[in-house]
Amino acid sequence: MAKIKLKGESGAAKNFITRNQALKKLQVTLADFRRLCIFKGIYPREPRSKKKANKGSTAPVTFYYSKDIQYLLHEPIIDKIRQYKIYIKKFNRALIHKEYEIAKSLEENKPFYTLDHIIKERYPTFLDAIRDLDDALSMLSLFSSVQVTEKIDSNVILNCERLCLEFQNYVIVSKALRKAFLSIKGIYYQVEIKGQEVTWLVPYKFSQRIPVDIDLRIMLTFLEFYQTFVGFVNYKLYTDSGLTYPPPVNVSLFEEAGDILAYNLEKLRTIQTENQLEEDRKPKDIKKQIDTLDKKLDKISVNTDLLTNDESKISENIDDEATLDVFSLQNNSEDFDKLIQPVTASSAEVNIFENFIFYLSREVPRYSLEFVIKSFGGKVGWDPVLGSGSSFKEDDMTITHQIYDRPILDKKILNRVYIQPQWVYDCINKKKILSTSEYAPGSLLPPHLSPFVKIEHGGYNPEAEEDYDEEEQDESDGINMDGYEKKDIQDGSLPFSYYIKQNKKSNKTQETESEEIKDLSKVMLTNKQRKLYKKMIHSNLKKKEEIDKLKKRRKELIKKKKKNISES
Repeated sequence: MAKIKLKGESGAAKNFITRNQALKKLQVTLADFRRLCIFKGIYPREPRSKKKANKGSTAPVTFYYSKDIQYLLHEPIIDKIRQYKIYIKKFNRALIHKEYEIAKSLEENKPFYTLDHIIKERYPTFLDAIRDLDDALSMLSLFSSVQVTEKIDSNVILNCERLCLEFQNYVIVSKALRKAFLSIKGIYYQVEIKGQEVTWLVPYKFSQRIPVDIDLRIMLTFLEFYQTFVGFVNYKLYTDSGLTYPPPVNVSLFEEAGDILAYNLEKLRTIQTENQLEEDRKPKDIKKQIDTLDKKLDKISVNTDLLTNDESKISENIDDEATLDVFSLQNNSEDFDKLIQPVTASSAEVNIFENFIFYLSREVPRYSLEFVIKSFGGKVGWDPVLGSGSSFKEDDMTITHQIYDRPILDKKILNRVYIQPQWVYDCINKKKILSTSEYAPGSLLPPHLSPFVKIEHGGYNPEAEEDYDEEEQDESDGINMDGYEKKDIQDGSLPFSYYIKQNKKSNKTQETESEEIKDLSKVMLTNKQRKLYKKMIHSNLKKKEEIDKLKKRRKELIKKKKKNISES
Protein backbone atom coordinates (compact mmCIF):
# COMPACT_ATOMS: atom_id res chain seq x y z
CA MET A 1 0.00 0.00 0.00
CA ALA A 2 1.31 3.46 -0.97
CA LYS A 3 2.26 5.91 1.75
CA ILE A 4 -0.39 8.54 2.47
CA LYS A 5 0.76 12.11 1.73
CA LEU A 6 0.30 14.35 4.75
CA LYS A 7 -0.74 17.99 4.46
CA GLY A 8 2.17 20.46 4.46
CA GLU A 9 4.89 17.88 3.78
CA SER A 10 5.04 18.05 -0.04
CA GLY A 11 4.49 20.47 -2.91
CA ALA A 12 4.46 24.24 -2.34
CA ALA A 13 4.48 23.89 1.47
CA LYS A 14 7.85 22.11 1.27
CA ASN A 15 9.38 24.08 -1.63
CA PHE A 16 8.79 27.47 0.04
CA ILE A 17 9.73 28.80 3.47
CA THR A 18 8.62 32.00 5.21
CA ARG A 19 11.08 34.66 6.34
CA ASN A 20 10.47 34.04 10.06
CA GLN A 21 11.08 30.32 9.57
CA ALA A 22 14.31 31.13 7.72
CA LEU A 23 15.50 33.39 10.57
CA LYS A 24 14.88 30.60 13.10
CA LYS A 25 16.65 28.05 10.94
CA LEU A 26 19.74 30.23 10.37
CA GLN A 27 19.68 31.75 13.90
CA VAL A 28 20.47 35.26 12.66
CA THR A 29 18.85 38.67 13.02
CA LEU A 30 16.76 40.27 10.28
CA ALA A 31 19.54 42.77 9.40
CA ASP A 32 22.14 39.99 9.06
CA PHE A 33 19.69 37.91 7.01
CA ARG A 34 19.21 40.82 4.59
CA ARG A 35 22.99 41.21 4.23
CA LEU A 36 23.39 37.50 3.50
CA CYS A 37 20.63 37.55 0.89
CA ILE A 38 22.18 40.56 -0.88
CA PHE A 39 25.65 39.01 -0.90
CA LYS A 40 24.44 35.62 -2.13
CA GLY A 41 21.90 36.98 -4.62
CA ILE A 42 18.86 35.38 -2.96
CA TYR A 43 15.53 37.14 -3.47
CA PRO A 44 11.94 36.61 -2.22
CA ARG A 45 9.78 34.36 -4.38
CA GLU A 46 6.08 34.44 -5.22
CA PRO A 47 4.38 31.01 -5.05
CA ARG A 48 1.42 30.24 -7.29
CA SER A 49 -0.82 29.60 -4.31
CA LYS A 50 0.12 31.52 -1.16
CA LYS A 51 -2.45 29.61 0.82
CA LYS A 52 -0.90 26.23 -0.03
CA ALA A 53 2.64 27.51 0.55
CA ASN A 54 1.66 28.95 3.96
CA LYS A 55 -0.14 25.72 5.01
CA GLY A 56 -3.66 27.11 4.76
CA SER A 57 -3.00 30.61 6.15
CA THR A 58 -3.80 33.70 4.06
CA ALA A 59 -1.73 36.19 6.10
CA PRO A 60 0.69 38.40 4.10
CA VAL A 61 4.08 36.65 4.30
CA THR A 62 7.41 36.88 2.44
CA PHE A 63 8.48 33.54 0.92
CA TYR A 64 11.87 32.14 -0.07
CA TYR A 65 12.91 28.89 -1.70
CA SER A 66 13.71 26.23 0.90
CA LYS A 67 16.77 25.17 -1.11
CA ASP A 68 18.16 28.74 -1.02
CA ILE A 69 17.90 28.85 2.78
CA GLN A 70 19.45 25.38 3.03
CA TYR A 71 22.28 26.70 0.85
CA LEU A 72 22.86 29.59 3.30
CA LEU A 73 23.37 27.20 6.24
CA HIS A 74 26.89 26.35 5.01
CA GLU A 75 27.94 29.97 4.39
CA PRO A 76 31.18 30.88 6.27
CA ILE A 77 30.12 34.54 6.56
CA ILE A 78 27.49 33.54 9.17
CA ASP A 79 30.25 32.26 11.44
CA LYS A 80 32.27 35.46 10.89
CA ILE A 81 29.24 37.61 11.78
CA ARG A 82 28.83 35.69 15.04
CA GLN A 83 32.54 36.07 15.83
CA TYR A 84 32.31 39.81 15.18
CA LYS A 85 29.38 40.18 17.61
CA ILE A 86 31.34 38.32 20.30
CA TYR A 87 34.32 40.60 19.63
CA ILE A 88 32.18 43.74 20.09
CA LYS A 89 30.87 42.47 23.44
CA LYS A 90 34.39 41.69 24.70
CA PHE A 91 35.77 44.99 23.40
CA ASN A 92 33.04 47.06 25.10
CA ARG A 93 33.51 45.11 28.35
CA ALA A 94 37.27 45.80 28.27
CA LEU A 95 36.66 49.53 27.73
CA ILE A 96 34.15 49.68 30.61
CA HIS A 97 36.64 47.98 32.98
CA LYS A 98 39.48 50.19 31.60
CA GLU A 99 41.47 47.17 30.42
CA TYR A 100 43.09 49.01 27.53
CA GLU A 101 45.77 46.41 26.76
CA ILE A 102 43.11 43.71 26.34
CA ALA A 103 41.05 46.10 24.19
CA LYS A 104 44.12 46.82 22.01
CA SER A 105 44.87 43.12 21.48
CA LEU A 106 41.21 42.46 20.66
CA GLU A 107 41.22 45.25 18.09
CA GLU A 108 44.39 43.88 16.47
CA ASN A 109 42.79 40.42 16.17
CA LYS A 110 39.41 41.70 15.03
CA PRO A 111 37.54 39.13 12.88
CA PHE A 112 36.68 40.11 9.29
CA TYR A 113 35.13 38.44 6.26
CA THR A 114 35.85 38.56 2.53
CA LEU A 115 33.46 38.26 -0.42
CA ASP A 116 35.91 36.70 -2.87
CA HIS A 117 34.43 33.20 -2.69
CA ILE A 118 30.88 34.56 -3.19
CA ILE A 119 31.88 36.40 -6.39
CA LYS A 120 33.44 33.20 -7.76
CA GLU A 121 30.25 31.29 -6.92
CA ARG A 122 27.85 33.84 -8.42
CA TYR A 123 29.90 34.47 -11.58
CA PRO A 124 31.49 31.22 -12.78
CA THR A 125 32.58 32.84 -16.08
CA PHE A 126 33.88 36.32 -16.87
CA LEU A 127 31.05 36.99 -19.34
CA ASP A 128 28.52 36.48 -16.53
CA ALA A 129 30.32 39.14 -14.52
CA ILE A 130 30.33 41.62 -17.44
CA ARG A 131 26.58 41.13 -17.97
CA ASP A 132 25.95 42.16 -14.34
CA LEU A 133 28.32 45.14 -14.41
CA ASP A 134 25.81 47.93 -15.21
CA ASP A 135 24.19 48.15 -11.74
CA ALA A 136 27.57 47.98 -10.01
CA LEU A 137 29.04 50.88 -12.03
CA SER A 138 25.90 53.00 -11.55
CA MET A 139 26.03 52.46 -7.77
CA LEU A 140 29.76 53.24 -7.54
CA SER A 141 29.35 56.37 -9.69
CA LEU A 142 26.53 57.56 -7.42
CA PHE A 143 28.49 57.13 -4.18
CA SER A 144 31.67 58.63 -5.64
CA SER A 145 29.85 62.00 -5.86
CA VAL A 146 28.10 61.86 -2.45
CA GLN A 147 29.19 63.94 0.55
CA VAL A 148 30.73 62.37 3.65
CA THR A 149 28.18 61.66 6.39
CA GLU A 150 28.02 59.71 9.66
CA LYS A 151 27.01 56.54 7.80
CA ILE A 152 29.14 57.03 4.66
CA ASP A 153 32.88 57.03 5.36
CA SER A 154 35.36 59.07 3.30
CA ASN A 155 37.39 55.91 2.51
CA VAL A 156 34.29 54.37 0.87
CA ILE A 157 33.82 57.43 -1.37
CA LEU A 158 37.51 57.47 -2.36
CA ASN A 159 37.46 53.75 -3.13
CA CYS A 160 34.36 54.17 -5.34
CA GLU A 161 36.03 57.03 -7.20
CA ARG A 162 39.22 54.97 -7.65
CA LEU A 163 37.35 51.96 -9.09
CA CYS A 164 35.36 54.16 -11.50
CA LEU A 165 38.48 55.95 -12.76
CA GLU A 166 40.28 52.62 -13.23
CA PHE A 167 37.41 51.34 -15.34
CA GLN A 168 37.31 54.58 -17.38
CA ASN A 169 41.05 54.27 -18.05
CA TYR A 170 40.52 50.75 -19.39
CA VAL A 171 37.70 52.00 -21.66
CA ILE A 172 39.99 54.74 -23.04
CA VAL A 173 42.83 52.30 -23.76
CA SER A 174 40.60 49.60 -25.29
CA LYS A 175 38.43 52.13 -27.24
CA ALA A 176 35.34 50.33 -25.94
CA LEU A 177 32.97 53.33 -25.63
CA ARG A 178 30.07 53.24 -28.11
CA LYS A 179 27.33 55.67 -26.95
CA ALA A 180 26.86 58.64 -24.60
CA PHE A 181 23.66 60.51 -23.77
CA LEU A 182 23.00 63.58 -21.61
CA SER A 183 19.75 63.22 -19.66
CA ILE A 184 18.06 64.91 -16.70
CA LYS A 185 19.18 62.11 -14.34
CA GLY A 186 22.81 62.15 -15.48
CA ILE A 187 25.06 60.93 -18.29
CA TYR A 188 24.44 57.49 -19.78
CA TYR A 189 27.43 55.61 -21.20
CA GLN A 190 27.50 52.36 -23.15
CA VAL A 191 30.62 50.28 -23.71
CA GLU A 192 31.21 47.01 -25.52
CA ILE A 193 33.43 44.50 -23.68
CA LYS A 194 33.96 40.95 -24.93
CA GLY A 195 30.93 41.35 -27.22
CA GLN A 196 28.67 42.37 -24.29
CA GLU A 197 27.04 45.81 -24.02
CA VAL A 198 27.31 47.51 -20.61
CA THR A 199 25.21 50.65 -19.95
CA TRP A 200 25.49 52.68 -16.74
CA LEU A 201 24.50 56.09 -15.39
CA VAL A 202 26.88 58.71 -13.98
CA PRO A 203 25.26 61.59 -12.02
CA TYR A 204 26.24 65.21 -12.59
CA LYS A 205 28.76 66.48 -10.06
CA PHE A 206 26.56 68.87 -8.15
CA SER A 207 26.21 69.15 -4.37
CA GLN A 208 23.80 66.35 -3.50
CA ARG A 209 21.60 65.84 -0.47
CA ILE A 210 20.66 62.31 0.57
CA PRO A 211 16.87 62.00 1.12
CA VAL A 212 15.70 60.98 4.57
CA ASP A 213 13.29 58.26 3.37
CA ILE A 214 16.07 56.12 1.78
CA ASP A 215 17.27 53.04 3.66
CA LEU A 216 21.03 53.52 3.47
CA ARG A 217 21.78 50.20 5.21
CA ILE A 218 20.58 48.19 2.22
CA MET A 219 22.33 50.49 -0.27
CA LEU A 220 25.61 50.29 1.66
CA THR A 221 25.37 46.48 1.71
CA PHE A 222 25.00 46.46 -2.08
CA LEU A 223 27.88 48.95 -2.30
CA GLU A 224 30.11 46.68 -0.20
CA PHE A 225 29.49 43.80 -2.59
CA TYR A 226 29.87 45.94 -5.73
CA GLN A 227 33.24 47.33 -4.61
CA THR A 228 34.73 43.83 -4.41
CA PHE A 229 32.97 42.79 -7.62
CA VAL A 230 34.24 45.74 -9.72
CA GLY A 231 37.73 45.23 -8.26
CA PHE A 232 37.69 41.65 -9.59
CA VAL A 233 36.44 42.79 -13.02
CA ASN A 234 39.02 45.59 -13.29
CA TYR A 235 41.82 43.17 -12.40
CA LYS A 236 40.72 40.73 -15.10
CA LEU A 237 40.32 43.47 -17.74
CA TYR A 238 43.74 44.97 -17.00
CA THR A 239 45.61 41.65 -16.95
CA ASP A 240 43.92 40.49 -20.18
CA SER A 241 45.02 43.75 -21.84
CA GLY A 242 48.61 43.31 -20.58
CA LEU A 243 48.44 46.18 -18.06
CA THR A 244 49.52 46.26 -14.43
CA TYR A 245 46.80 46.29 -11.79
CA PRO A 246 46.31 48.34 -9.70
CA PRO A 247 47.76 51.06 -11.94
CA PRO A 248 50.32 53.34 -10.25
CA VAL A 249 48.81 56.66 -9.13
CA ASN A 250 50.44 60.08 -9.24
CA VAL A 251 49.40 61.29 -5.76
CA SER A 252 50.10 64.99 -6.37
CA LEU A 253 48.00 64.99 -9.56
CA PHE A 254 45.20 63.05 -7.86
CA GLU A 255 45.04 65.54 -4.97
CA GLU A 256 44.91 68.45 -7.46
CA ALA A 257 41.88 66.95 -9.31
CA GLY A 258 43.95 65.12 -11.92
CA ASP A 259 41.27 62.39 -12.15
CA ILE A 260 41.93 60.12 -15.18
CA LEU A 261 45.34 61.69 -15.85
CA ALA A 262 46.59 60.70 -12.36
CA TYR A 263 46.66 56.98 -13.31
CA ASN A 264 49.76 55.79 -15.19
CA LEU A 265 48.99 52.66 -17.20
CA GLU A 266 52.03 50.40 -17.53
CA LYS A 267 52.55 47.26 -19.60
CA LEU A 268 52.68 43.98 -17.70
CA ARG A 269 55.52 41.51 -18.23
CA THR A 270 53.82 38.19 -18.82
CA ILE A 271 54.63 35.10 -16.79
CA GLN A 272 55.59 33.20 -19.94
CA THR A 273 58.39 35.62 -20.86
CA GLU A 274 59.74 35.53 -17.28
CA ASN A 275 59.73 31.72 -17.31
CA GLN A 276 61.58 31.70 -20.63
CA LEU A 277 64.24 34.04 -19.24
CA GLU A 278 64.66 31.82 -16.17
CA GLU A 279 65.04 28.72 -18.37
CA ASP A 280 67.67 30.47 -20.51
CA ARG A 281 69.62 31.43 -17.38
CA LYS A 282 69.65 27.83 -16.04
CA PRO A 283 72.70 25.67 -17.01
CA LYS A 284 71.78 23.13 -19.68
CA ASP A 285 72.12 19.40 -18.94
CA ILE A 286 74.69 18.04 -21.46
CA LYS A 287 74.00 14.36 -20.71
CA LYS A 288 70.32 14.70 -21.64
CA GLN A 289 71.23 16.41 -24.91
CA ILE A 290 73.67 13.57 -25.79
CA ASP A 291 71.00 10.94 -25.07
CA THR A 292 68.43 12.65 -27.28
CA LEU A 293 70.97 12.99 -30.11
CA ASP A 294 71.80 9.26 -29.85
CA LYS A 295 68.11 8.36 -30.13
CA LYS A 296 67.72 10.55 -33.22
CA LEU A 297 70.78 8.93 -34.84
CA ASP A 298 69.33 5.47 -34.18
CA LYS A 299 66.08 6.45 -35.89
CA ILE A 300 67.96 7.81 -38.90
CA SER A 301 69.93 4.55 -39.25
CA VAL A 302 66.71 2.50 -39.16
CA ASN A 303 65.17 4.73 -41.84
CA THR A 304 68.21 4.26 -44.12
CA ASP A 305 67.86 0.46 -43.86
CA LEU A 306 64.21 0.68 -44.80
CA LEU A 307 65.00 2.90 -47.77
CA THR A 308 67.19 0.21 -49.31
CA ASN A 309 64.28 -2.28 -49.22
CA ASP A 310 61.47 -0.20 -50.65
CA GLU A 311 62.24 3.34 -51.81
CA SER A 312 58.88 4.12 -53.38
CA LYS A 313 56.76 3.34 -50.30
CA ILE A 314 59.02 5.20 -47.96
CA SER A 315 59.00 8.27 -50.18
CA GLU A 316 55.18 8.35 -50.08
CA ASN A 317 55.22 8.00 -46.29
CA ILE A 318 57.76 10.79 -46.00
CA ASP A 319 55.54 13.06 -48.12
CA ASP A 320 52.55 12.27 -45.90
CA GLU A 321 54.55 12.96 -42.76
CA ALA A 322 55.78 16.24 -44.19
CA THR A 323 52.27 17.40 -44.97
CA LEU A 324 51.11 16.45 -41.47
CA ASP A 325 53.98 18.38 -39.90
CA VAL A 326 53.08 21.49 -41.91
CA PHE A 327 49.42 21.22 -40.81
CA SER A 328 50.38 21.02 -37.14
CA LEU A 329 52.55 24.13 -37.46
CA GLN A 330 49.74 26.14 -39.04
CA ASN A 331 47.30 25.25 -36.27
CA ASN A 332 49.01 27.42 -33.68
CA SER A 333 47.62 29.41 -30.77
CA GLU A 334 47.77 32.78 -32.60
CA ASP A 335 45.29 31.65 -35.28
CA PHE A 336 43.01 30.24 -32.59
CA ASP A 337 43.08 33.54 -30.71
CA LYS A 338 42.09 35.35 -33.92
CA LEU A 339 39.05 33.13 -34.32
CA ILE A 340 37.64 33.78 -30.85
CA GLN A 341 38.02 37.57 -31.01
CA PRO A 342 34.64 39.36 -30.68
CA VAL A 343 33.42 41.68 -33.43
CA THR A 344 34.47 45.27 -32.69
CA ALA A 345 33.67 48.64 -34.27
CA SER A 346 35.72 49.89 -37.20
CA SER A 347 38.80 52.00 -36.50
CA ALA A 348 37.29 55.02 -38.30
CA GLU A 349 34.25 55.04 -35.98
CA VAL A 350 36.38 54.63 -32.85
CA ASN A 351 38.93 57.33 -33.81
CA ILE A 352 36.64 60.12 -35.06
CA PHE A 353 38.50 62.74 -32.93
CA GLU A 354 41.98 61.45 -33.84
CA ASN A 355 43.10 64.63 -35.66
CA PHE A 356 41.51 67.09 -33.20
CA ILE A 357 42.83 68.86 -30.11
CA PHE A 358 40.15 70.18 -27.74
CA TYR A 359 40.37 72.87 -25.09
CA LEU A 360 37.77 72.87 -22.30
CA SER A 361 36.61 76.15 -20.82
CA ARG A 362 36.08 76.30 -17.06
CA GLU A 363 32.25 76.11 -17.24
CA VAL A 364 32.06 72.70 -19.03
CA PRO A 365 32.09 69.26 -17.31
CA ARG A 366 35.67 68.07 -17.66
CA TYR A 367 35.05 64.70 -15.91
CA SER A 368 32.79 63.62 -18.79
CA LEU A 369 34.28 65.37 -21.83
CA GLU A 370 37.85 64.24 -21.09
CA PHE A 371 36.69 60.61 -20.81
CA VAL A 372 34.59 60.78 -23.99
CA ILE A 373 37.12 62.62 -26.19
CA LYS A 374 40.05 60.42 -25.17
CA SER A 375 37.97 57.29 -25.79
CA PHE A 376 37.60 58.37 -29.44
CA GLY A 377 41.24 59.25 -30.06
CA GLY A 378 41.21 62.99 -29.32
CA LYS A 379 43.60 65.10 -27.23
CA VAL A 380 42.33 67.37 -24.45
CA GLY A 381 43.51 70.43 -22.58
CA TRP A 382 41.58 72.41 -19.99
CA ASP A 383 41.47 75.56 -17.91
CA PRO A 384 43.62 75.43 -14.72
CA VAL A 385 40.45 75.95 -12.65
CA LEU A 386 39.24 72.45 -13.69
CA GLY A 387 42.41 70.79 -12.34
CA SER A 388 46.11 70.38 -12.93
CA GLY A 389 47.88 68.27 -15.54
CA SER A 390 46.65 69.96 -18.72
CA SER A 391 49.02 69.42 -21.66
CA PHE A 392 47.70 72.45 -23.65
CA LYS A 393 47.26 76.11 -22.76
CA GLU A 394 44.42 78.28 -24.06
CA ASP A 395 46.68 80.27 -26.41
CA ASP A 396 48.18 77.13 -28.00
CA MET A 397 47.84 77.45 -31.79
CA THR A 398 47.57 73.66 -32.32
CA ILE A 399 44.10 73.58 -30.69
CA THR A 400 41.39 72.87 -33.28
CA HIS A 401 38.21 73.06 -31.13
CA GLN A 402 37.35 74.98 -27.97
CA ILE A 403 34.31 73.78 -26.02
CA TYR A 404 32.50 76.83 -24.71
CA ASP A 405 29.18 76.99 -22.85
CA ARG A 406 28.51 80.71 -22.39
CA PRO A 407 26.05 82.80 -24.43
CA ILE A 408 28.63 85.43 -25.54
CA LEU A 409 32.28 84.95 -26.51
CA ASP A 410 34.67 87.14 -24.49
CA LYS A 411 37.57 86.78 -26.91
CA LYS A 412 38.04 84.76 -30.06
CA ILE A 413 41.28 83.11 -31.18
CA LEU A 414 41.75 82.46 -34.88
CA ASN A 415 42.25 79.01 -36.47
CA ARG A 416 39.94 77.22 -34.06
CA VAL A 417 36.24 76.34 -33.90
CA TYR A 418 34.09 77.30 -30.89
CA ILE A 419 31.40 74.75 -30.09
CA GLN A 420 28.97 73.79 -27.34
CA PRO A 421 29.49 70.47 -25.44
CA GLN A 422 26.51 68.75 -27.14
CA TRP A 423 28.45 68.60 -30.43
CA VAL A 424 30.88 66.04 -28.97
CA TYR A 425 28.11 63.68 -27.81
CA ASP A 426 26.11 63.99 -31.04
CA CYS A 427 29.22 63.15 -33.09
CA ILE A 428 29.79 60.03 -30.98
CA ASN A 429 26.20 58.82 -31.36
CA LYS A 430 26.12 59.52 -35.13
CA LYS A 431 29.64 58.00 -35.49
CA LYS A 432 30.78 60.85 -37.73
CA ILE A 433 31.90 64.48 -37.53
CA LEU A 434 28.88 66.79 -37.73
CA SER A 435 28.72 70.36 -38.97
CA THR A 436 29.62 72.89 -36.25
CA SER A 437 27.36 75.68 -37.58
CA GLU A 438 24.36 74.62 -35.44
CA TYR A 439 26.49 74.24 -32.28
CA ALA A 440 28.06 77.71 -32.11
CA PRO A 441 28.05 79.43 -28.67
CA GLY A 442 24.73 81.16 -27.98
CA SER A 443 22.86 79.47 -30.85
CA LEU A 444 19.72 77.34 -30.46
CA LEU A 445 20.90 73.72 -30.32
CA PRO A 446 19.29 70.88 -32.30
CA PRO A 447 17.42 68.26 -30.23
CA HIS A 448 19.76 65.85 -28.38
CA LEU A 449 18.28 62.47 -29.34
CA SER A 450 18.77 59.31 -27.31
CA PRO A 451 20.87 56.65 -29.11
CA PHE A 452 19.26 53.91 -27.00
CA VAL A 453 15.75 54.25 -28.50
CA LYS A 454 14.90 51.60 -31.08
CA ILE A 455 12.43 52.92 -33.67
CA GLU A 456 9.61 50.44 -34.28
CA HIS A 457 7.94 49.89 -37.65
CA GLY A 458 5.52 52.77 -38.23
CA GLY A 459 6.79 54.64 -35.17
CA TYR A 460 7.98 58.24 -34.96
CA ASN A 461 11.45 58.79 -36.35
CA PRO A 462 12.70 62.27 -35.39
CA GLU A 463 15.66 62.04 -37.77
CA ALA A 464 13.47 61.36 -40.83
CA GLU A 465 12.76 64.38 -43.03
CA GLU A 466 9.15 65.55 -42.87
CA ASP A 467 7.31 65.98 -46.19
CA TYR A 468 5.22 69.08 -46.64
CA ASP A 469 1.50 68.79 -47.24
CA GLU A 470 0.50 68.74 -50.90
CA GLU A 471 -1.43 71.98 -50.73
CA GLU A 472 1.42 73.83 -48.98
CA GLN A 473 3.88 72.48 -51.54
CA ASP A 474 1.72 73.58 -54.46
CA GLU A 475 1.29 77.04 -52.95
CA SER A 476 5.02 77.38 -52.31
CA ASP A 477 5.80 76.30 -55.90
CA GLY A 478 3.17 78.72 -57.26
CA ILE A 479 1.35 76.10 -59.36
CA ASN A 480 -2.18 76.74 -60.63
CA MET A 481 -3.94 73.55 -61.77
CA ASP A 482 -6.66 75.32 -63.78
CA GLY A 483 -4.32 76.16 -66.66
CA TYR A 484 -3.29 72.58 -67.36
CA GLU A 485 -4.99 70.47 -70.06
CA LYS A 486 -4.97 66.83 -71.11
CA LYS A 487 -2.09 67.49 -73.51
CA ASP A 488 0.09 68.58 -70.59
CA ILE A 489 -0.81 65.38 -68.75
CA GLN A 490 0.24 63.28 -71.74
CA ASP A 491 3.46 65.29 -72.19
CA GLY A 492 4.42 64.66 -68.54
CA SER A 493 4.88 68.36 -67.72
CA LEU A 494 2.54 68.29 -64.70
CA PRO A 495 3.83 67.94 -61.12
CA PHE A 496 3.34 64.68 -59.25
CA SER A 497 0.91 66.29 -56.76
CA TYR A 498 -1.61 66.92 -59.59
CA TYR A 499 -1.80 63.20 -60.35
CA ILE A 500 -2.39 62.48 -56.67
CA LYS A 501 -5.36 64.89 -56.62
CA GLN A 502 -6.85 63.30 -59.72
CA ASN A 503 -6.55 59.83 -58.20
CA LYS A 504 -8.13 60.75 -54.85
CA LYS A 505 -11.57 59.48 -55.90
CA SER A 506 -10.22 56.09 -56.93
CA ASN A 507 -8.34 55.85 -53.62
CA LYS A 508 -11.55 56.58 -51.70
CA THR A 509 -13.38 53.77 -53.47
CA GLN A 510 -10.53 51.40 -52.67
CA GLU A 511 -10.69 52.43 -48.99
CA THR A 512 -14.43 51.79 -48.79
CA GLU A 513 -13.96 48.35 -50.35
CA SER A 514 -11.22 47.47 -47.83
CA GLU A 515 -13.44 48.65 -44.95
CA GLU A 516 -16.27 46.42 -46.15
CA ILE A 517 -13.90 43.44 -46.27
CA LYS A 518 -12.75 44.22 -42.71
CA ASP A 519 -16.35 44.41 -41.46
CA LEU A 520 -17.12 41.03 -43.02
CA SER A 521 -14.02 39.48 -41.44
CA LYS A 522 -15.03 40.88 -38.01
CA VAL A 523 -18.30 38.95 -38.22
CA MET A 524 -16.33 35.69 -38.52
CA LEU A 525 -14.29 36.41 -35.36
CA THR A 526 -15.08 34.84 -32.00
CA ASN A 527 -15.97 37.00 -29.01
CA LYS A 528 -12.48 36.62 -27.50
CA GLN A 529 -10.77 37.46 -30.81
CA ARG A 530 -13.05 40.49 -31.30
CA LYS A 531 -12.05 41.87 -27.88
CA LEU A 532 -8.36 41.40 -28.66
CA TYR A 533 -8.85 43.11 -32.03
CA LYS A 534 -10.51 46.11 -30.34
CA LYS A 535 -7.64 46.39 -27.85
CA MET A 536 -5.12 46.27 -30.68
CA ILE A 537 -6.92 49.04 -32.60
CA HIS A 538 -7.16 51.15 -29.42
CA SER A 539 -3.42 50.83 -28.73
CA ASN A 540 -2.58 51.64 -32.36
CA LEU A 541 -4.76 54.76 -32.26
CA LYS A 542 -3.03 55.91 -29.06
CA LYS A 543 0.38 55.43 -30.66
CA LYS A 544 -0.77 57.36 -33.72
CA GLU A 545 -2.02 60.25 -31.55
CA GLU A 546 1.35 60.44 -29.78
CA ILE A 547 3.21 60.39 -33.10
CA ASP A 548 0.95 63.16 -34.48
CA LYS A 549 1.62 65.28 -31.38
CA LEU A 550 5.38 64.86 -31.79
CA LYS A 551 5.19 65.73 -35.49
CA LYS A 552 3.12 68.83 -34.73
CA ARG A 553 5.61 69.93 -32.08
CA ARG A 554 8.46 69.38 -34.51
CA LYS A 555 6.80 71.53 -37.18
CA GLU A 556 6.31 74.32 -34.63
CA LEU A 557 9.99 74.15 -33.64
CA ILE A 558 11.09 74.28 -37.30
CA LYS A 559 8.86 77.34 -37.92
CA LYS A 560 10.23 79.02 -34.79
CA LYS A 561 13.80 78.29 -35.87
CA LYS A 562 13.19 79.71 -39.37
CA LYS A 563 11.62 82.82 -37.84
CA ASN A 564 14.66 83.37 -35.59
CA ILE A 565 17.01 82.95 -38.56
CA SER A 566 15.03 85.46 -40.66
CA GLU A 567 14.97 88.00 -37.79
CA SER A 568 18.70 87.66 -37.19
